[in-house]
Amino acid sequence: MTSASPRDIVAAVVRQAGGPFLLEPALLRGPKPDEVVVQLVATGLCHADILARDQHYPAPSVPLVLGHEGAGIVVEKGSAVDHLQVGDHVVLSFAYCGACGACESGGRGYCDHFTELNFGGSDEHGHTAITDPAGNPLHDHFFGQSSFATYAVVNQRYAVSVSKSVPLNILGPLGCGVQTGAGSVLRSLDMAPGSSFAVFGAGAVGLSALLASQLRDPRATIVVDIVPERLELARELGATHVIDGRSANLLEALRDLSGGGVDVALDTTGNSQVIEQGMQALGKRGSIGLVAGVPGGRASFEILPFFLRGCTIRGIIEGDSIAESFIPELLEHYEAGRFPFDKLLSFYPFEGINQAVEDALSGKAIKPVLTIG
Repeated sequence: MTSASPRDIVAAVVRQAGGPFLLEPALLRGPKPDEVVVQLVATGLCHADILARDQHYPAPSVPLVLGHEGAGIVVEKGSAVDHLQVGDHVVLSFAYCGACGACESGGRGYCDHFTELNFGGSDEHGHTAITDPAGNPLHDHFFGQSSFATYAVVNQRYAVSVSKSVPLNILGPLGCGVQTGAGSVLRSLDMAPGSSFAVFGAGAVGLSALLASQLRDPRATIVVDIVPERLELARELGATHVIDGRSANLLEALRDLSGGGVDVALDTTGNSQVIEQGMQALGKRGSIGLVAGVPGGRASFEILPFFLRGCTIRGIIEGDSIAESFIPELLEHYEAGRFPFDKLLSFYPFEGINQAVEDALSGKAIKPVLTIG
């Protein structure tokens, strides 16, 4: 059961593939027993939102409400919610069932029901939480939240309680992009102290990975990108070396700077050629993680040298994160000055969402954040 009266909200609605986000009045149902209603304060904008808007992901059809890096305040809770209270500050993370083998073993990003829960456009029973004022459903539950709105209904599993000592307006990206980059280094690839690290792509995920790598006292940190401003920011964030990805001697430079071959690499581009270069740059027993890809994408490599060096390729979703413990861990590092992820953020008013998309696509903004509440 849900509370009787729907709540008036404003949502950014996509009504045509590739079309603009339209801020419209809408109605949000109340919480089911295991859900909370969150008043959004700010929501990060991710390329996954843009891909879903353009219908390149297995996203629900239009009209739909996207957004999956929300942060806000619990304003209502269902009768069975047992670890959140009204007034709690929360970061919203990805959806998972919590009952399949992958979830029970700690691999929530590989949940048997990940696709339908995060991209299905409705709850597990096929119902949406958001309608237009006339009662027509708007596809929602994007990553379990659809947080391009003033309020969202989410299962308590996806809402992570956080300290009130850190401003909520910076926290949304921890729910996906930042935890993906940081988790890839600290969880999925479990980078050993003293390792060399290379990341391909200096966006929000790549630079979050760079920041996380510094928590493991690396021997060298190398950032590869083709945007000079992003390479300069990587230097400011502590990269020991930066390389223009168009360099003719990229592979040679990676091997030289890492002392013969990279120990740990992360590709955030999904570009086949870049992935192949990253694989070739690995040293003995080196590992490369992949966090991006497109349907039908292919990469190839020479098998013999790869296995003679004992190398590993690792697909990664959401940094193998257990959000309720990993997000507070990252915030501890942030408050201690060891993980300044806020330097990646650019802020836009909610009504500036289409400008934020434009700036994300042009590379002007690394991680746009929409201020909502």
